Amino acid sequence: PHLNLPQKIPNITKMRSTVSVREGQGVVLLCGPPTHYGEFSYAWIFNEYPSFVQEDSRRFVSQETGHLYIAKVESSDVGNYTCVVTSTVTNSHSLGSPTPLVLRTDGVMGEYEPKIEVQFPETLPAAKGSTVKLECFALGNPVPRINWRRTDGNPFPSKVMLRKSNGMIEIPNFQQEDAGLYECITENSRGKNIARGRLTYYAKPHWVQLIKDFEAAVEDNLYWECRASGKPKPSYRWLKNGDPLTIEGRIQIENGALIITNLNLTDSGIYQCVAENKHGTIYSSADLRVVASAPDFSKNPMKKLLQLLMGSTAHFECKPKASPRAMITWKKGGELLQENERFFCLYGGLRIANVSKSDAGSYTCLAENQFGKASSSTSLLVTEPTRITLAPSNMDVTVGESVILPCQVQHDPLLDVSFTWYFNSALTDFRKDASHFERVGGSASGDLMIRNIQLKHSGKYVCTVKTEVDSVSSAAELIVRGSPGPPENVKVDEITATTAWLSWYEGLDNHSPVTGYTVQARTPFSVGWQRVTTVPEVIDGKTFTATAVDLNPWVEYEFRIVASNKIGGGEPSLPSEKVRTKEAVPEVPPSEVSGGGGSRSELVITWDPVPEELQNGEGFGYVVAFRPLGVSTWIQTVVTSPDTPRYVFRNESILPFSPYEVKVGVYNNKGEGPFSSVATVYSAEEEPTVAPSGVAASSLSSSVIEVSWISIPWKMSSGRLLGYEVRYWNNGGKEQSSNRVKAIGNETSVRITGLKSNLVYFTAVRAYNSAGAGPFSATVNATTKKTPPSQPPGNIVWNVSDSRVVLNWEQVHAMENESEVIGYKVLYRTSNQNQLSVLITNRTSAELLLPLNDDYIIEVKAATDGGDGISSEQIKIPKLASRFTGLCADVVLLKLSGLAATGFCIFAMEPASSHHTQ
Repeated sequence: PHLNLPQKIPNITKMRSTVSVREGQGVVLLCGPPTHYGEFSYAWIFNEYPSFVQEDSRRFVSQETGHLYIAKVESSDVGNYTCVVTSTVTNSHSLGSPTPLVLRTDGVMGEYEPKIEVQFPETLPAAKGSTVKLECFALGNPVPRINWRRTDGNPFPSKVMLRKSNGMIEIPNFQQEDAGLYECITENSRGKNIARGRLTYYAKPHWVQLIKDFEAAVEDNLYWECRASGKPKPSYRWLKNGDPLTIEGRIQIENGALIITNLNLTDSGIYQCVAENKHGTIYSSADLRVVASAPDFSKNPMKKLLQLLMGSTAHFECKPKASPRAMITWKKGGELLQENERFFCLYGGLRIANVSKSDAGSYTCLAENQFGKASSSTSLLVTEPTRITLAPSNMDVTVGESVILPCQVQHDPLLDVSFTWYFNSALTDFRKDASHFERVGGSASGDLMIRNIQLKHSGKYVCTVKTEVDSVSSAAELIVRGSPGPPENVKVDEITATTAWLSWYEGLDNHSPVTGYTVQARTPFSVGWQRVTTVPEVIDGKTFTATAVDLNPWVEYEFRIVASNKIGGGEPSLPSEKVRTKEAVPEVPPSEVSGGGGSRSELVITWDPVPEELQNGEGFGYVVAFRPLGVSTWIQTVVTSPDTPRYVFRNESILPFSPYEVKVGVYNNKGEGPFSSVATVYSAEEEPTVAPSGVAASSLSSSVIEVSWISIPWKMSSGRLLGYEVRYWNNGGKEQSSNRVKAIGNETSVRITGLKSNLVYFTAVRAYNSAGAGPFSATVNATTKKTPPSQPPGNIVWNVSDSRVVLNWEQVHAMENESEVIGYKVLYRTSNQNQLSVLITNRTSAELLLPLNDDYIIEVKAATDGGDGISSEQIKIPKLASRFTGLCADVVLLKLSGLAATGFCIFAMEPASSHHTQ
C-alpha cells in the first residue's frame, strides 16, 4: 500500500521453482531484481494484487537486497509470492515471477537459536547531514526479538528511530558524534546472536570563508584568505585565470591564504581558491584589480563644516582615492601645519586636541603620489558649551495645583537651541497632553507648566537641551500628594444583632499618610450610604479593624471604608459582601396610635405600622390592648400581619361614643417588645335619629336656590354632629338619582348653584355624623327664575363736563321667557385697574363724578330677579377729553356694527363735549 503501483498489474504466467519448507522453519525468498541504476524500493505481493505482505516481527523485506525474510513459517504463509521493484526516480514498476511456498509433510521444525540473515557492513562511511539506515533480521524458532545499542554505552539521541519491529535503525542528519560501533542483538529462548558494524564520519569540503573581489593599489601588499572545513581536512591550491598559480618570491601560499607583495598591474586577474579532500572539491572565485591613479576626492570629499565645542577634540577625515597611497600634508588657511603637542597628522586624517576659538578657520588636506595631486577643505567652527542656568528642582505639590518646572539656558549665539521634556523616560507630547502640559518662556527658556496636577503626574521629569554640537539635561522629581485611594478587601468577620466586626487593608496613601478611616453602611431601607457609629469612635490611620454598632437587627447590610488624610477624604472602598444582622426582640412600638369612628357597637383602633427595618426578625405582629376608661383590666388581641394599620372590636355592649384607653405593642419570634403610650379613643357614635325641621327653599336667580332649616337637637353623649346633607332633584328627575351637597358643622343653610332656569326643584335635608346619616326631612320645592335678558343696553350716549360724566341708554325689554328688568348696573374702572365700581339705578340714565386724570372703562347691563343681563360694549373715556374743554364744542364717537369708532370735533360756543354710542 505504501507503493504508488498501477491500478492493474499484468498476469505473470511464468512461475519460479517451488520453495518447500517445514512449518516452524525460517525461509528467505529471493527477489532477483533486474539490472538497474539509481535508487529502488521493494515490496512483495502475496498471491494476487493488491494483497501485500505486511511486515512485522516475523516477516521482513530488505530495502538493500529486496529479499523477503520469514523468521518462522506458519501454515497461513502458504501461497505465491511476487517481488515488486519500484524506481524512486521514474516511479516505474517491475514485477518478478511468482515463487510458490509450500509446507513439507515430513514433520514440524523444532526450536533453534536465531540465525542473522540481514546485517549491515562491518564498516560503513556516512556523510555529514545524511540519513543512515541499518538493517538487521534473523530467522529462528521462536521468532527472535531484536534490540540495538552502541558499544560505547552512550544512549541513542531522540532523533534516532527504530522501525519495522526494530528490524531497522534510522539516524537522520548524521553528525560526527553519531559515528561509532553499533550492535544488533537478536535472541529467543534458544539463544542469541549479535551483528556488529562501525559507522564512520566523513564530510565533503564546504566553505567557511570565501574570497571576494578586491581592488588594490600598485605597490600595496595583498593577503587573501579562504578557509574550508571537511573531513578529512581539505588541502588548498590557487588558480589564476584558470591556470595553476606559480609560486615564486613575491607570491606565496600559507595555510590556504594567498600572499602577494609589492603588487603591480600584471597581478590583476581572476583568482580561484580550491579546497579538496578525497570526498570532494570546491571552488571560490574573485577578481583582483590592481590600479594606479592620482589622488581623487570626488567620491569621498571632506565635510564642508565641522562644529565643535571649546575643549573638545577635532577629527578631520581625509581619505582620497589614490593608487598608490598618497602622501598627506595639511594647511590652515595658507600656512602649512606642523605637528606639535595638540596637532597630530594621522593616516586618513588630522586630530586637534583641546580646541579653542583660535583654532576656528579653514583646513585643507593636500594629497600627492607619482600620478598627481589633489586637495579638499573644511571649515572648523568652535562654539561655547551650552549651560543650564536655571534647572528644575524637586517639588512636593497637591492634586489640583499648577506648577512650573524651570529650564533656562545660556548658549552660543551662533547655535539654535531646542528643548525636550521627558516624563518617566517617555517623551512629553504637548499636543496630546495639552490639558495639563504647556511649554512657556522665551527662546532661551523651556519652562514646563503643569496645570491641574493629578496623581498620575508624580515621577521624574527631565529637561533636555540640544544644539547642533552638544546636549545637556537636568532632572527633577515631582511628588504629587492627594487624598487616599480606596481601602481594599473589606470583610465582615463577625455579626450580631446590633454590631458588625469589620477589617480591611490599607490602600494607596498617594504620598500623604492616612490619618483616619470612616465606616459607611447601606441597607435596602436607607437613602444611599450613611456613616455609622463605630468602636473606636475615631479610627486612626494605623487601625484596620472596627466594630459598627447601633445597627438594626435582622437587616441586610453592606459596609464600605473611606480613608482620609490632610488632603481630604478619598475614594470609598468596594462594598463588603451583604450580611444580615441577627434577630432580636422588637424595640420600637407603633406610632400615631388613635382611632374612633366606625359603625354602631364598634371600637376602631388605628396605628402607623412599624417599618420593616425596625421589626428585628421574622414572625412580626402587633398586640392590641384596650379597656373602658376607668376599668383596670385590659382586653388583648393579636394582629399577625405586620402591614395591618387597624383593628376593629365589635360588641353589642359597647355604648356609643364611649371613651376607651388603648395601646398597641409589638412581638416577633424572639419575644414581645414594648407597648405604645396609652391613647384615648371613642367608640363609634350613634347616627342622628331626628330629621331637621323648618326646611324652606327659595329661588335666588335663574341658577341658584337657597335651602334653610332649623338645627336638630343633639347631645354630646351621642357623638359629634358633622353637618347636614341636602338632596335635590328637578321636576323631571327622579329622587333616587338626586344630587347632594353638604353643609359643614352647625350651618343651617346652603346655596345650590348651577341649576337650570325656570324649573321646579325639590329638596330634602338630613343630619349626619361619623356613624352615618339620619332621616330626611319633608320635601320642599322652589322654582328657579327666568334667565336675564339676552339684549344688552343700546344707543349709549355720554357727555363729559368738568369731572361729570352723564350716560343715557335705551330701555331693555325682556322677552317672554326672560326675567323682567328691575333696574340697571353701571360698572366702571380706570384702564390700569381690574376692580370694578358699580352704580345701581332704576332709570335709563346715570351721572358719574370722575376725575379726568385717567382713562375710564364703562359698561352697562340690565338687572333682573333672574340675574344680570349681558353687558353693553365697553365705553372708553380718555383723559385727553379734559384738554378739549372750551376748544371742542362736541365730540361724537360712533360705534357702528362693532366697527372701530370714528371721532370728529364740532366747534361751537357750548362749554361741554358730548359722545354717542349706537
